[in-house]
Amino acid sequence: MKAKKRKNKPGKIFIISGPSGSGKTTLLTRLIQDKKIAKLLVKSRSVTTRPKRFGERQGKDYFFVSKEEFRRLLKAKKILEWTRYLGYYYGTPKGPVEKLLKAGRHLGLCLDLKGARILKKIYPQNTVTIFVLPPSLDVLKARIEGRCRETNKQEISQRLRLAKKEMSAARQFDYNVLNGDLQVALKDLKKIFLKENSA
Repeated sequence: MKAKKRKNKPGKIFIISGPSGSGKTTLLTRLIQDKKIAKLLVKSRSVTTRPKRFGERQGKDYFFVSKEEFRRLLKAKKILEWTRYLGYYYGTPKGPVEKLLKAGRHLGLCLDLKGARILKKIYPQNTVTIFVLPPSLDVLKARIEGRCRETNKQEISQRLRLAKKEMSAARQFDYNVLNGDLQVALKDLKKIFLKENSA
């Protein structure tokens, strides 16, 4: 009598949201660099029409495409969720997400509020939402200005207005992480991941 093949437990989607400058991308990157967690968590790469920033690589940081190609992917229903931010399009490709979840792997994504809600609706049992809060709006402004030196004042103002709106929605998330100190915030994020991984 043959032994039954054990099925993989479906993976989970860990969505990290927060305003521009909150440190969400840095936290996710550091989380995946942890040797123990790296075996369990894969960073999902978004498709975007924005230009590459210095040091970014195609296929590693994002899949950089033209607006025409982005629209083609949308029409073919190959994007789970998408948004337009400061004139550029960002989307989560469906194929890699489905493949990894079925294989029992966990995915980490940085998404805006709309994207987080959409994926939570599509995968309600598999999605964990985490909102990263800055210690204050003044700190957030300083981070945005420091990170985007080439960014004009109008764009910085837009980012700050959006940040205020986003922060008011933090209570809708499964977890909130305060990023006043990166190491403390990273420790809190690890605790959340390990708790949900064992659930």
